[in-house]
Amino acid sequence: MKFSLDKHEKYVALKLNETKLTNENTPGLKSEFILLNAEGYRNIVLDLSAVKQCNDSQDLSCLLVGDRLCKSANGLFVVAGVTPCVAQLLEISNLDQNLNVVGNVEEATDLIFMDEIEKELLGSFDREN
Repeated sequence: MKFSLDKHEKYVALKLNETKLTNENTPGLKSEFILLNAEGYRNIVLDLSAVKQCNDSQDLSCLLVGDRLCKSANGLFVVAGVTPCVAQLLEISNLDQNLNVVGNVEEATDLIFMDEIEKELLGSFDREN
């Protein structure tokens, strides 16, 4: 599986550098989510802009693994750069209702930083009361 990582203080961006999302590369993607979570990353951005083909909604189940891991760590899992074929499968399987899906990585990082600021503000509010 070909991918690239861009690690930051508050999040990590993983770009899948494959044209197909299949049952051959999704186990590796799940493993990478688990490793990143174990390293302490609670916010993960998955960039799927290179993926041009995905034939089975079961291949998208790996996204739920990333989402569960991030939620359990009080973070966000954001899917960015979804191509039309992946968007159609997300819609058919109703995963678009459960996942944070945005247009590009910049929007994903904005969403994460807004969420982090909100958590900080709510945390300071809770400490005052």
